[in-house]
Amino acid sequence: MPSTTSHTVKAFDDDLKELRALVAEMGGRAEAAIGDAMTALTRRDLDLAARVVEGDKRIDDIEAEIERLAVRLIALRAPMADDLREVLGALKISSVIERIGDYGKNIAKRVPLLQAARNIEPLSILPAMSRAALAMVQGALDAFAARDADRAVVVVEQDREVDDFYNSLFRALLTHMMENPHTISEATHLLFIAKNLERVGDHATNIAETVYFAATGRHITERTRGTDALATEIN
Repeated sequence: MPSTTSHTVKAFDDDLKELRALVAEMGGRAEAAIGDAMTALTRRDLDLAARVVEGDKRIDDIEAEIERLAVRLIALRAPMADDLREVLGALKISSVIERIGDYGKNIAKRVPLLQAARNIEPLSILPAMSRAALAMVQGALDAFAARDADRAVVVVEQDREVDDFYNSLFRALLTHMMENPHTISEATHLLFIAKNLERVGDHATNIAETVYFAATGRHITERTRGTDALATEIN
């Protein structure tokens, strides 16, 4: 007959699997929210934009489920060391994913306001920027699922690309507004969307940094300088 200890360990492992599954589902929905919002923007698809806004409620519901499960795990299982870092990491990551979902909702809400924005050339940069930001999110979530500290580092390094997109788009939109004052309203909305995508990249970085800490017990900036350029760059 299995011992009480083995039952307890299995129950804890089952709870951790459920926690990871909820984070994965939440992350997948947030990714889809950003992707669908950008598709709605480029296609001027108001129905898709409305579905993105409505779908944000499920992301919020999953975050609440994760919070309840994490609190229960800590209270009943008293996890230590690596297990505790993973539970706390999942709790922190769910909060970050919720913000990513909100950015998807925010972008979708601007779609009806941009129905006439067809001749603003900087708009063509946004899809590439969104792909770069979403690649970071997917990479960060994959790193969490695999507890892969090295993959987390790669995600952090990718943030520069998203920042470069934002800086380029910011300059292009300002130039466009000066040359075409009648499009200032639409260009301003596009600027806010670009900022949302830049923040998605920042939040993916936050997830990656949390994964790195959960996997190693160290912060990325604590790694040995001289052998790791990233640590120097972040500082």
